[in-house]
Amino acid sequence: MTEVSKQQWGEVPGLGNVDRWTLQSSQVRVEVLTLGAIIRSVCSRGKDGRMEDLVLGFDHLEGYVLDRRYLGAMVGRVANRIAGGRLVVEGTEYQLDINNGPNAIHGGLRGFNKAIWVAEAVKGGLCLRHTSPDGDQGYPGELQVSVTYTLQGETLTAEYQAHSTKTTPINLTNHSYFNLAGQGAADIYDHEVSISAQSYLPVDDTSIPTGEVREVEGTPFDLRKPVLIGCQLNKVPGTGFDDNFCLALPGDPWAERHAARVCHPVSGRVLEVSTSQPGVQFYTANVLDGSLMGKGGARYRKHSAFCLETQNWPNAVNQASFPDSLLRPGEEYRHITRFTITTA
Repeated sequence: MTEVSKQQWGEVPGLGNVDRWTLQSSQVRVEVLTLGAIIRSVCSRGKDGRMEDLVLGFDHLEGYVLDRRYLGAMVGRVANRIAGGRLVVEGTEYQLDINNGPNAIHGGLRGFNKAIWVAEAVKGGLCLRHTSPDGDQGYPGELQVSVTYTLQGETLTAEYQAHSTKTTPINLTNHSYFNLAGQGAADIYDHEVSISAQSYLPVDDTSIPTGEVREVEGTPFDLRKPVLIGCQLNKVPGTGFDDNFCLALPGDPWAERHAARVCHPVSGRVLEVSTSQPGVQFYTANVLDGSLMGKGGARYRKHSAFCLETQNWPNAVNQASFPDSLLRPGEEYRHITRFTITTA
């Protein structure tokens, strides 16, 4: 049985009031904000019985209003990067705002993470709704979008749905930063990760996929068997993981698949992720630099957390060989992601 409650948490000038919803099962407690449909906290016990908050975030609303790292946020209209912020849909070219080097990322300068969503209670959770108008951040079509968070025992489920008045790209995800030792822990080097992917997407020097789908076999991106994150970070190029792992291939049927497993042996906590999305972006918080002060005064530094962003492949709207990212009038966009937290 999951208890669902809410309380007002603050106000964003010019936007309105923000509520904090709490979902409480016998094993897990989750807090969700109506600002950005943000997952503010996920609390679970370790094998020592201690309850810890496992996601990075802020003690006060102002932190989320100013945040540029998408902590816990619902990301859209299109998660991840679009090359040059340019796309062509049904013969019409659209130019989006550039907010990540030469590219567009995570929906634009004011993506879904900065909107106040309308929330209502549902069995075991809440449903949050948002209307993105035609032309919002440069995207075509009015988009009616919802995310429903439900908590059942140890499993938090996010179900995304959307409809559009015009053909538009769409790619929704949640950008929670996890540390299974607790959100104030220094790093994730002692975590073990495995990802159920036979291939990944190599990228150029601006993190746009080259178009190649490369087998993980024989590369540092072979995470099919558990590896220690700290050791594996020494093998990958650059500052860490920020890569799309392919869970399904173009043309594969819609299905919920196992995506990833992360274990923290010291606390015994295990996070399992499954999704209907064809990809998962594994990100190791490479750009956090200690300038963010989070909950309880914690300083969030490089490699202090990981993200498992279940989503379509990056820049799919500009790659005909990637899974289709377009939502057309009369169609329904629907995807499911589940996060299950247990103790080994």
